Amino acid sequence: MKTVPFGTRTAPAVISGMMRIPDKTDAEVRELYDTARAAGIDFFDHADIYGGGMHVCEDRFASALKLSAAERAEIILQTKCGIVPSEQMFDFSYEHIMTQVEGSLKALRTDYLDVLLLHRPDALVEPEEVARAFDELASSGKVRSFGVSNHTPRQIDLLRTAVTQPLIANQLQLSITHSPIIAQGVAANMSGEDQSIVRDGGGIVEYCRAGGITIQAWSPFQAGFFDGVFLGDPEHAELNAVIDRLAAKHGVEPIGIATAWITRHPAHMQVVLGTTTPQRVTDAAAGADVELSRAEWYELFRTAGHIVP
Repeated sequence: MKTVPFGTRTAPAVISGMMRIPDKTDAEVRELYDTARAAGIDFFDHADIYGGGMHVCEDRFASALKLSAAERAEIILQTKCGIVPSEQMFDFSYEHIMTQVEGSLKALRTDYLDVLLLHRPDALVEPEEVARAFDELASSGKVRSFGVSNHTPRQIDLLRTAVTQPLIANQLQLSITHSPIIAQGVAANMSGEDQSIVRDGGGIVEYCRAGGITIQAWSPFQAGFFDGVFLGDPEHAELNAVIDRLAAKHGVEPIGIATAWITRHPAHMQVVLGTTTPQRVTDAAAGADVELSRAEWYELFRTAGHIVP
């Protein structure tokens, strides 16, 4: 498994997401975990809201695995906070961040989080409150690194007016078919084309590259915003034909090519897997070591329906 820059260290190019484990048995969670580790993945992504209630998936993960102190030290645990489903709102207040981190630490049976992300932007954010929480969490050793998810360049700049802790990750939706953060730049200055419309402030990929922020691509195999996977979908027949041809050429499964398209980007992104099927974890992870040519990358981009002027 190739690695990518991650703050002051490196991390695997593929992350195992734990959003879908609440109904899995201990044995199934352990098999998923062991398969990820065997594939070179030592990075596990959580959020306080995953599982249909606060800290459900975090608790399921820790309860099933019962990691020893030595095994805990071998892995990277990342979680997120800020969404309040019961109130249909976001909350980046000092009190909420501190409360949720304590809940995550308890659920995960650990003394520290390797990474804490702010989960989607809070329109009412007060950067000074975030900074206070981050400073206390860092000084106490409860959180080692910080980042955001689904944030625009200007939203990150706003946080940085008060937050002194480095923001080392931004988790963003990205797949071959759902790639406005890349496609807009390719079609820049094309009047009348929807792909050229600047969204979310524009340039988030370039902003993250310039600022040393690792992009973590979530829903890497989804056709759109929770539209189902494009792999094997007849509605994406032309794209799947190219994927199948490249999979045969590079000796991986189609899901590996979908992974490789993201990890080929020079931004050194991470792919966040959501599958709980061990074989799919293995097959997806294998794609991280496939180096697509520039021509192959653009062929996938074009056949996904994006304009290459």
